[in-house]
Amino acid sequence: MRLLISLLSGALFGLGLIVSGMTDTAKVQGWLDLFGNWDPTLAFVLGGAIIPMLFAWRIAERRKTAVLGNSIPVPVTSHIDRQLVLGSGFFGVGWALAGLCPGPAMAVLGYGGADAFIFFGAMAAGMIGYRAIFRPGAVAA
Repeated sequence: MRLLISLLSGALFGLGLIVSGMTDTAKVQGWLDLFGNWDPTLAFVLGGAIIPMLFAWRIAERRKTAVLGNSIPVPVTSHIDRQLVLGSGFFGVGWALAGLCPGPAMAVLGYGGADAFIFFGAMAAGMIGYRAIFRPGAVAA
């Protein structure tokens, strides 16, 4: 049952990314171009994601288990440190340059052609490389 719900949730998420324009690299780069030809439309997408999650987080804080019975992960830390700031900065720069982040990158694999697979491969290599360099033993097959 969990696998089916995971599949349906992922499909719905991917469809939402496509319909909202988050997989359109030009639209994303236009939204991130604050000092140029700024396109504010993706702010509605982000607001449409953040507002319901505010309620969901409040509900999850009071629950001991998730709807399907598994445990709800507790954040390891809420400390803002140098590694978090640098990682966020690299993420933002990569997102601005490519116009894709991990979720939309997976969604475009179905229709993005060779460029989508090249980007996804480079992204995956970067994630695996980070784990191998900075967290030895954490690389999972």
